[in-house]
Amino acid sequence: MRDALHYLSAAAALPPEVSGRFDIGGPESHSYADLMRLYADAAGIRRPKILPLPVLTPWLAAQWVNLVTPIPRSLAVPLVESLQHDCVMRNHHIDAVIARPANGLTGYLRAVELALAKMREDTVETTWVSAHALESPADPLPTDPQWAGHTVFTDVRERDTQARPESVFKVIQGIGGETGYYSLPVAWALRGLMDKLVGGVGLRRGRRSRGSLSLGDAVDWWRVEEIVPGQLLRLQAEMRAPGRAWLEFSVAPTVSGSRYTQRAVFFPYGIPGRLYWLAILPFHGRIFSSMSKRITMAAEEIDRNLPRHLE
Repeated sequence: MRDALHYLSAAAALPPEVSGRFDIGGPESHSYADLMRLYADAAGIRRPKILPLPVLTPWLAAQWVNLVTPIPRSLAVPLVESLQHDCVMRNHHIDAVIARPANGLTGYLRAVELALAKMREDTVETTWVSAHALESPADPLPTDPQWAGHTVFTDVRERDTQARPESVFKVIQGIGGETGYYSLPVAWALRGLMDKLVGGVGLRRGRRSRGSLSLGDAVDWWRVEEIVPGQLLRLQAEMRAPGRAWLEFSVAPTVSGSRYTQRAVFFPYGIPGRLYWLAILPFHGRIFSSMSKRITMAAEEIDRNLPRHLE
């Protein structure tokens, strides 16, 4: 990305008579198998065993990639199909019009090390999951008065806690990804696998940052639709379901601490949507009750660990 931005910004300053198609690339080339081995070395994990299977078609391989990685089927299929073709520079004509970066071209291993460093430091600015289709402005939202006449199902949980509002919101803002959802992880994982099997995004997209969220960020199969720091977080579901769903968290100060409110909203699509809600209703009782309880407990734990001079 660093090299690509170097060439793009330099190309914008070229005189108009410079025209043509130019390839850009790194200082060396590798096989796809080598790319995985080098990544393992940089990440400090065991190198994978790679066994070529001549009978496996790209389409079947893409279904496997869809299941075992966070990549959704819509991306996995074209990505795997592209592996049949070399992706190397056919010419170096670019060197005649744009000088290489001052520090030289970035090699693959160096690029991986830079990316992993950003992950460790929690300074990732954007990821492949950041792109998403905008909803129509006419679509109903969970904030519309009476939901504009639409059928709606809700699950609302409230808990009073002695934890400070900022501690509660810190826990809220860290939900998903490696942290999980504070309730029945097996049930969440199973629902994510079911979503993957039908071509959805699944529950393994993770997060851009471990501790902070911004508008439009992806959180597993959710998308941050609204965030008011210290007060509100609303997530819209991007999983496959016969309806539209949101999960909303809010916190407000009280005399003794704060009040935590958790709201699940579902707009069903016809009879299949209503049946879907009824089918998962028994699980909601345990999942959402446990979630509200454990989130407030985690916030109280944060307060207990605060140094006295910060209380």
